[in-house]
Amino acid sequence: MKLVATLSIVSALIGAFTTGPAGAQTLKKIRIGYPSLSFRQSNVWVAKEMGLFNKYGLEVEPIFLRGGQIATQALAGGDPPIVNIGTVVQANLTGYNLVLIAAVENQYDQIVFARPGITTLEQLKGKNFGISGFGAATHYAALILLKHLKLEPIKDVALIPGGPDAERFAALTAGKIDATFFTSSTATPARRAGFVELLQIADLGVEVQGNGFATSRAYVQSNRDTVKSGLKGFVEAIYFIYANKKEAQKVFSKYMRTNDPAVLEDSYQGYIKMIPKKPYPTLKGIQFMLDMLAEKMPQAKTAKPEQFVDLSFLQELEKEGFFDDMAKRYPSK
Repeated sequence: MKLVATLSIVSALIGAFTTGPAGAQTLKKIRIGYPSLSFRQSNVWVAKEMGLFNKYGLEVEPIFLRGGQIATQALAGGDPPIVNIGTVVQANLTGYNLVLIAAVENQYDQIVFARPGITTLEQLKGKNFGISGFGAATHYAALILLKHLKLEPIKDVALIPGGPDAERFAALTAGKIDATFFTSSTATPARRAGFVELLQIADLGVEVQGNGFATSRAYVQSNRDTVKSGLKGFVEAIYFIYANKKEAQKVFSKYMRTNDPAVLEDSYQGYIKMIPKKPYPTLKGIQFMLDMLAEKMPQAKTAKPEQFVDLSFLQELEKEGFFDDMAKRYPSK
């Protein structure tokens, strides 16, 4: 009897270690990509650094993919299988089968900066305007800007692909481009460098579908639990950032590669101003993107916003009380 009792205890202990919380289990390894060093990517960073992905059974390796176009191509190729990007609509119209699970951007955080000597938006006519790449958020923000100014790309303004913010900063400094976009995260060094701030694209009031938690429909079909676990970590990071400024800024500092207090403050203030706690995609914003793309992509004319999103994951979290739990766990200060 003693032997039986001892074996039962051992069995129970083994069971506790193999079927207990996610932290006691073998974590599933997965790569999650991000295309820029903007605060809009920080949900991935914070969920990684604060152990939030681990909490839901994932060991995540964040991958910097240097721009939306490269990130989209990587996601379409299946590695990484999840990327925080803002180009799902455009990618699907060109034949990819990607889907937006959640979204953290319904307005572009893109600020127009020009070299000294250019003091008005109208002076951009005939100039070279830097974007990170064709098909990236900066490209579509540029199209919104040009439409506002009643100017045309190529004919009136040359759009020059120049990579991430740091590379376009160098190009603007060297005079290779006349103007470009910087996010709130890189606006402070741009001001210090003497570049002329002309406009925040968000101030134009245009609702768009930008960065969000994206994957492929094929990956959802075969790895639904993984996607949901990743989304839980992603969403919990939002609540964590709102409630833990100092800890969040430490993570910002690591991934943005800066200790500049002004940059970190601008990034944090931009985050709490623009990132929703319930990250639902905007169907209105997707329709705007379709309307803007329709001229050069006829397939956009018949596309419906609903075909680019899968809201079932967020809806499941709602039913399970996940958002209520997060609000209680991370009361905003």
